[in-house]
Amino acid sequence: MNKVILLIEDNKDIRESTLEILALADYEVIEADNGKKGVELALQHRPDLIICDIMMPVLDGYGVLHLLNKNPEITGTPFIFLAAK
Repeated sequence: MNKVILLIEDNKDIRESTLEILALADYEVIEADNGKKGVELALQHRPDLIICDIMMPVLDGYGVLHLLNKNPEITGTPFIFLAAK
């Protein structure tokens, strides 16, 4: 079974490029275009890794990390911040 990665990125071009690279490396990728959707998908799918942009509308990356760390079912999931700047 492939590892599942949740990619949370509001920039469509960056999200699609990153998704393509991860898919070529045989990862199953779930994508979200904002932090709120990302938190919902993380809780629903329990990914093996979360890659998250910092600066996003609705809920930024720090907010995503904060909310996920409050949930004991997902708090141990590896989390990587992605920043364009």
